[in-house]
Amino acid sequence: MPDATPAVPATSTTYPVPVDGIGPGPATVTERGQGRPYLLLHGGAGPQSVDSFAALLAGSTGARVLTPLHPGFGGTPRPDALATMGGLAQLYTGLLDHLDLTGVTVIGNSIGGWIAAEIAIANSPRVAAVVLADAAGLQLADHPAADFFSLTMDQVAELSYFNPEAFRINLDALPDAARAAMAGNREALALYGGTAMADPSLLGRLPAVAAPVLVVWGAADRMFPVEHGRAYAQAIPGAQLLVIADAGHLPQLETPKEMLRAVGDFAAAHAG
Repeated sequence: MPDATPAVPATSTTYPVPVDGIGPGPATVTERGQGRPYLLLHGGAGPQSVDSFAALLAGSTGARVLTPLHPGFGGTPRPDALATMGGLAQLYTGLLDHLDLTGVTVIGNSIGGWIAAEIAIANSPRVAAVVLADAAGLQLADHPAADFFSLTMDQVAELSYFNPEAFRINLDALPDAARAAMAGNREALALYGGTAMADPSLLGRLPAVAAPVLVVWGAADRMFPVEHGRAYAQAIPGAQLLVIADAGHLPQLETPKEMLRAVGDFAAAHAG
């Protein structure tokens, strides 16, 4: 694979998408490329945690990559009634309907993976395949997730990465606007996922998934240990599990080329 990836222009649009029981929800989406459609869902770290992978995916494969900004993140508005991962899943399945997309591969990291799992459970005919990358959402008594909201950002980096030194953030060096955005993201994360970042009912609902699912996990993830990946793969009929040795909680950042190969091969095998 060449090191140089063609640059693909990105555009951002906000769509009013109806959500049952909630009303119109704002779906702000950055879009790149024109080919096979991908819906790429960010985690609690915000859209910057998937932007470089979106550019790589669109530039390397010619894919059409949509990266929504979850309402409430990045200072965006959030309807009061939109307060759960299931609600976000409804918003994004509604987005696929609104854009009349079919054969979509949904990729989600962290809470984005939790949302992707909820989308998979809904069994939308527009979804051809689903990739769960270090997905949050499961409650496993023997392998609890880290208590994110009790950790400093330095501790989060230590638990999230195979190579933490490459990704540490110096909060004191950030401008006020960036710190405010991070605080807003943290508030939205707690609202959607709760302080436990888990839904006790999720594991029992996963056997309803009919779409092909690839579970990707970083072996060095200590926020959500690899046992969570195994539990996802075991609960979803026919799911595959790929463990990446030199990645942590965000494989799309630490091992983007390996992630790209895995996603591309899986999507090609299950093209809608």
